[in-house]
Amino acid sequence: MSIFHSMHISASGLTAQRLRMDVASSNIANVETTRGRYVNGEWLPYQRKMVTLRADGERYSFHHFLKKEVAKKAGSGVKATSIVDDRTPFKLVYQPEHPDADEDGYVRMPNVDLLKEMVDMISASRSYEANVTVLNASKGMLMKALEIGK
Repeated sequence: MSIFHSMHISASGLTAQRLRMDVASSNIANVETTRGRYVNGEWLPYQRKMVTLRADGERYSFHHFLKKEVAKKAGSGVKATSIVDDRTPFKLVYQPEHPDADEDGYVRMPNVDLLKEMVDMISASRSYEANVTVLNASKGMLMKALEIGK
């Protein structure tokens, strides 16, 4: 393991959390977008997006990680594997004057919950800050190690 291994792990965390914040921002920006995708001759509302994260490297079982920790081998960071659509149903809102209203006056609105997005945004922001703190602590330790030889 190199001396920069902890910085690499923190940097991967920073990248993953920035992506989570970007996706949450996109969801918030499209909270009322009724024409998100055109499918089979009709417009569908914007569909909430979510980021899937996993440990960087290959997929392993719990048993593998347990053996790895017992052997004192450190992890290698986090990786965003995909951005997936949330499959929860769209919200139906009664707005007969809306141009996208159906024959009963209901409009299909995006499945974006503003409260859920704000919680995701705050969580990603706090995780980002924690990774910055770890990165700065690693940098401080390396700087102190360089001063030993003076």
